[in-house]
Order: sequence, then structure tokens, then C-alpha cells
Amino acid sequence: MVMILAVMLVMLVVVSMLPFLAKRLSAADVKKVDGPEKKEPPVTAYWNPPDSLAIPATPEGDLIRYGRELVAHTAVYLGPAGKVNQTTNGMNCQNCHLKAGKKVFGNNYSAVSSTYPRLRARSGTVETIQKRVNDCIERSLNGKPLKDGSRELNALIAYISWVGKDVEKGVSPPGVGIWDLPLMERAASPEKGKLVFDEHCALCHGTDGMGVKNENGKEWKYPPLWGEESYNTGAGLFRLSRFAGYVKSNMPNGATFDNPILTDEEAWDVAAYVNSMPRPHKTFKADWPDISKKPFDHPFGPYADTFSESQHKFGPFRPIKNPKATLGAK
Repeated sequence: MVMILAVMLVMLVVVSMLPFLAKRLSAADVKKVDGPEKKEPPVTAYWNPPDSLAIPATPEGDLIRYGRELVAHTAVYLGPAGKVNQTTNGMNCQNCHLKAGKKVFGNNYSAVSSTYPRLRARSGTVETIQKRVNDCIERSLNGKPLKDGSRELNALIAYISWVGKDVEKGVSPPGVGIWDLPLMERAASPEKGKLVFDEHCALCHGTDGMGVKNENGKEWKYPPLWGEESYNTGAGLFRLSRFAGYVKSNMPNGATFDNPILTDEEAWDVAAYVNSMPRPHKTFKADWPDISKKPFDHPFGPYADTFSESQHKFGPFRPIKNPKATLGAK
């Protein structure tokens, strides 16, 4: 009798589970037909800059506001007709550091305060924020460094530090700097890049690439991409990967990192075109004391490898970054 009751109990459990088992089997069959189950990509919390309206109404806040003004309107204060001094090429810091250094993947300042002082391979030294700011002025603005202790240098540092005030020390938040583009299998083409420039860039920067001035005649509404008033050959944007990543997530107007307009190849090619055009040539002899630390796309030799200067400038870059893998593939 006990045996009969046990058998009946097992049968009742099996019957009650049939709908659930059928549902699981049906789902398994669907997976076999449709392939692996799709998963939603993880949501990343990108860096959120502080609101400029929150700058305190204090003497320190006044210095921060002056620093923001210098970033947004550098030429008015430091350009060829600057009212403080005349030491830069007339571009604004904001022409490269978009939205006064507050745009995600717009060459922003989010991690400057959190990661400086830091050892930089380019100089082979531990650099301060002061050194980093003056590097930009000498290279991207083709100018002369600001004096240590000057109100202008102190204001720039105060503003840049305020922009990154909520970033934990030692951290580079998501959205910092410039978007990293995947490498192409071929070299970037200035010839193809000219076609991209003519279609997407010339409307703002001019067919001659010389930019368009603001109404005040002192600043650039659209900065020059080459020529004597543009960044020099020591600037970070003269590296192809930096210019291509910057363009991909910011250009033409309206583009963002999550809603780009150009393809990856178009971004690489237009970077090759722009950086093949004439611009101020400036040599920084102290750069890269250890040449083995040079980036794969540093456009000037000597190098610790046997790849040509042309390949270091235009690519293909994959063999330079991982020559052993390239040899293995052969």
C-alpha cells in the first residue's frame, strides 16, 4: 500500500511539472534556431562635468572663472592682439578642448587633476599640471609658455582642477580624453581624406582649411586646420590616432561618440589629409629621451624599430604595435 502511494505521488509531481518542462524545452529549441541568447551591453556611467554655475562666489571662484574665460577665449587675452600679452597663434584652448574642456571624449580635462603630477614618457620626467598646460600652449597654440606664478597660469590650473574636482585621485573616468579608434589594416590615405574633407569639413573650416573668424575678428569660430595659424608639429593632434579619434567622436558639427557621422576609415583618412598639409614645424629636442617609449604613430624618428617614418605617420600601424603577431600570421 505504501509503495502504491509513493508511485502515485511521483506521478503527480511529474504531471505538475509538465508545463514548466515544456516551456523550458521550447526556449531551448528557440535558442538552437536563433543562436546564442543576446545580452544587453553594460551601461557605462560616463564622466559628468560640474556645472559652471556652481563655481563659488569667492576669490578662489573668481580665479576659476578667469581660468574658464582664458580657456574659452584664449586669443582675446593671449593671442596676436591679446590684451594681457601676445604669445599664442590666435586659437582658443576651447578649439581643441571642446565645451571648455567638459565634453565627453572631446579632449576634456576630467583626469588632469586626478592624474598629475605624473611620469610622462614624452619628457622622461615627472610633470606637474603647470608643465602640461605650458606644453599645450607651446604646441597646440604654437606659443610661448606662461611664467610660473603668473595670474593666467594660476587661473588655468584652478579652472582645470575645478573641472576634475569630483574625480578620485589616480582615476581616469570613462569618457576621458579622446576616443580610441580601432586600427585599420591599411595605411590611412590623404587622397581619400581630401574627399572626406571636401564633403564634411570644408563647409566650416573652408576649402583652404584656414578656418573662419568670429565677428570680433580675434577668435576662430572654426579654427584653421593647417597653415601658420594652426597647431605645430609637436602637438598631440599631429599624431594620427589622436586626430582621428577626436574627429570620429566630435566632427562634423553634431557628431558625438555615441552618434558619430563619419566611419572609422573616413576619420583615419581625413586625419591623414589634414596632417599631411603644411603647418608650423617646431622641434622639441628633449622629447622622448627613451625612443623605445615613442607611440606607434609618432611621426618623427629615430625609432627603436625598423619601420619607416612614413609608416609611423600614416600606417598601417598594426605591424608596428605588434610585430611578433604579424610575423606569426605570415
